[in-house]
Amino acid sequence: MNSPLRDLDPDPDPDSDARTFSAADLAVDRQLAQVSESFSFLLHITPVDGDDVKQAFLAGDVTEPTFTYRELADEPEVLKEQLAAIDVTTVEDRTLAHLLRAKHRELQLQLEMLCARDSDDFLPLSLELYGGVAPSLREHAERVLAGVGSPEPTAEPLDAEAFCALATEEIAHYREQSPGIEMHVQIRPDVNGVMVSGDTLLIGPESVVQSNRAAALLHHEVGTHLVTHVNGQAQPIKVLGTGLAGYDETQEGLAVLGEVACGGLTPFRLRQLADRVLTVHRMVDGASFAEAYAALVDAGVPESSAFTTVMRVYRAGGTTKDAIYLRGVVDLLEHLADDGDLDLLWLGKFSLQDLPLIAELAEDGALAPPRLLPRYLDDPKSTERLGWASGVHDLSQLVEGRT
Repeated sequence: MNSPLRDLDPDPDPDSDARTFSAADLAVDRQLAQVSESFSFLLHITPVDGDDVKQAFLAGDVTEPTFTYRELADEPEVLKEQLAAIDVTTVEDRTLAHLLRAKHRELQLQLEMLCARDSDDFLPLSLELYGGVAPSLREHAERVLAGVGSPEPTAEPLDAEAFCALATEEIAHYREQSPGIEMHVQIRPDVNGVMVSGDTLLIGPESVVQSNRAAALLHHEVGTHLVTHVNGQAQPIKVLGTGLAGYDETQEGLAVLGEVACGGLTPFRLRQLADRVLTVHRMVDGASFAEAYAALVDAGVPESSAFTTVMRVYRAGGTTKDAIYLRGVVDLLEHLADDGDLDLLWLGKFSLQDLPLIAELAEDGALAPPRLLPRYLDDPKSTERLGWASGVHDLSQLVEGRT
């Protein structure tokens, strides 16, 4: 098998006959990027009162929780009008036209989902956007839960301020590579947990990160999501910064591989990804919030963690996104096992399915080399771990120390 990483040309020949896009084509790209940047889909479907509802649920005060979300006002309808005015059929470059048409449809779906938030129409749209749980993915998740024990030593917890300080240091490292990049970290009271929105790592004030997970989480959020955002923003095709259609699955899979590469994928974390898959399956199969929660607790998941997992899946009417983490890992490991590599995936945010098109554009000189590469690639052991992981068939073996 080839190395999962190979050198990108950092300085392509400026005199070569590079492929370029017309001003009209780039105008469509920028219009789509502007619509995409003008709203945060995940923030709008994430409860702002998750911690309060969790306390009430765990205390037995409620059995089927309801959540509060950010106010939408007329934003989705206005954005739908703006999106409808963008004519992607005028794009002349065939490769770019294919990519932009798919992005246009994805934005339509996201806006339709925001309009359908907390209604019965939300889940079918989520299934169209993210897909469900195929039998093969469910089998992967079940093998993980059967093969990886749940107990693990509790490491020293880091509060939001402490983790924010570590993230600030991590971002400073990337600024040394490329001064002036837009990367930020912020503690926000309306956020639960840790997530990336655009160029900013958002941390909820009640967030707690185990110290043995801190480095892996930084490689996941900063080293993957923020790094590819910066690299994509520097491309002639600006939607590579906001994300081409279907990019989430490959992004999350790549981010989890970053955890593997740095040796930070713990048994608890891998079981968490498997539990998310099974919780999505239960939700699509008709289980109530309380039933899905009980299934996790019965399987030994701590009550607080079980609530958070179920909340993520049942939010806004039913979100199947959490199945894509494990699915993305499976697809990328198959890609590596088939002598694929990861280097082009740093150019921006896009799906593995679109990799041949991105490779075509890169070979034609239409894309810029990445401004940043993940910090963990500085460690030779990371490449060794990724090469070893590419031969894994049972995902439970991804936990460091298992064979």
